[in-house]
Amino acid sequence: MNLSDITLGEFNLSDILILTALLLLIIILIMEITTKVKVKKMKENYDVFLSGKDAKSLEEILIKKFKLLELLDESVKDIYTQIKGIDRNLLLTFQKMGLVKYDAFNEKSGQMSFVLVLLTKENNGIMMNCMHNYKDGCYTYVKRIEKGVSRIELSDEEKEALDQAMGVRELD
Repeated sequence: MNLSDITLGEFNLSDILILTALLLLIIILIMEITTKVKVKKMKENYDVFLSGKDAKSLEEILIKKFKLLELLDESVKDIYTQIKGIDRNLLLTFQKMGLVKYDAFNEKSGQMSFVLVLLTKENNGIMMNCMHNYKDGCYTYVKRIEKGVSRIELSDEEKEALDQAMGVRELD
């Protein structure tokens, strides 16, 4: 019995082996072409990189680039140090505000009185209550706020301004 005697449907085994070999040959040919294209592109890049330069001048260019990288690294470290300082200072700045206007003495002269709350990120800061009287002028009181709490009792308007500054909102 030889290979031409074995059949699978209309094809015998030798035909299938020939078709398989042809298919493998086509795949290898495609891989060869793509490899040659990639090698050609790499060679072009290599030629551009080395064009007109000898080894000494190429070494000088590389040394300059490494020095530039060192300078950039130092600059990044300086910038990082500056950013850390800015972050520390931001903790001390007022970042939150609450403002409530009201009529302190029910004079029907408009809401000329107000409470202003200024807080840091950790809810430390001041509360300023300016109470306006039509006849006598303005009285101003300042209260210290620590961790969102005042040691002195707060009026309703002061509580509302403090809640505004801390981002606490009551639903109506």
